[in-house]
Amino acid sequence: MTMDLNRRSLIAGSLALGAAGVALPSMAFAQSAGQKNLMFVLLRGASDGMAMLAPTGDPDFEALRPSAFEDYNAAQRADSFFAIHPAFTQVGSAYASGEALFVHAAATAYRERSHFDGQNLIETGAAQPYATRDGWLNRLIGMMGDGDGARHPSALAIAPTLPLALRGDAPASSYAPSSLPEASDAFMDRVGLMYQDDPQLGGLWSRALETQAMAGDDGLRNLRDAAAAGELAASLMRDTDGARIAMMELGGWDTHANQRGAYNRVAGQLDALLGAYRSGMGAAWQDTLVVVATEFGRTARYNGTNGTDHGTASAALMMGGAVRGGRVIADWPGLREADLYENRDLRPTIALENVLAGSIADHMRLDPQLAMAMLFPGREGTPTSGILRA
Repeated sequence: MTMDLNRRSLIAGSLALGAAGVALPSMAFAQSAGQKNLMFVLLRGASDGMAMLAPTGDPDFEALRPSAFEDYNAAQRADSFFAIHPAFTQVGSAYASGEALFVHAAATAYRERSHFDGQNLIETGAAQPYATRDGWLNRLIGMMGDGDGARHPSALAIAPTLPLALRGDAPASSYAPSSLPEASDAFMDRVGLMYQDDPQLGGLWSRALETQAMAGDDGLRNLRDAAAAGELAASLMRDTDGARIAMMELGGWDTHANQRGAYNRVAGQLDALLGAYRSGMGAAWQDTLVVVATEFGRTARYNGTNGTDHGTASAALMMGGAVRGGRVIADWPGLREADLYENRDLRPTIALENVLAGSIADHMRLDPQLAMAMLFPGREGTPTSGILRA
């Protein structure tokens, strides 16, 4: 049913972190013209879509996961057929207010089950893992600066290293809270003088200083507090001179054993982060799109340790004041043995790349077909429309 390393590269990478430090989890930002905000949240480890949004209306769901079925007895409903995981209280609030939707039974073009390959594909946007070295978010930044003499927007990562999705020709720097003492002004000045005539390193250093000034005294020493991380992201984006594009990545979704407890913990962290980000954005939330996705899903049935193994289709989450929410987009494949992909996984019926290209193009006012060709080359199909408010 359909419901709505050469030495220079090493130095450049180090400079991107030099003014700030390291963090866990990681985030990335890019600045562009206009006031539309985009955050891409990558759930590393293959998040279980049927835990995020349980198909309780499917008669075969309880048989596949009898021990988990009771978790959704009093859970918030979504389109009557689905139930939202109880840990997603903030997400559920956004869904109820029409500011969140789910896309279920979605997957990238990848059909194997390697974390490394799957994450490479979802970050590069290529049709095959390792087919390209740049990331689709970096190419998006380039698109937003093309034409009419517009300046390509700069990019910022909060991470020990720049996420692959943001690597490419568009320049990038980074920010991360650190417990290390701050460098003296004299030291910072000497480093600036050292690199000011270098066309690559000088630009990286300047952007690092700009980012540090934008972050100010955030009071954080790391990003283990999910709510604080969400508020930090909002503080770097909500102002008119703030970042316009963000990427965050959260691990912990590889739930091979005791999934109910493990998923509840990590889902609660994601919910706190998204809730704090939503609250912290203030009025800018109305011009914000948040996309939450993962490299692939989990097996439909529990294994012998009450966990799930690497699967195929999963669920994506879209949030923001720009989203026409309160609904589930799905072409539900069913959970009978014959309906499962390779007799084990939720069968993919929606191309995740189409959803990303269509929604982001609409939000950033780009041509959808061009966005599809540039961000996710080699794909067939039409970019998904109708996710955002008219």
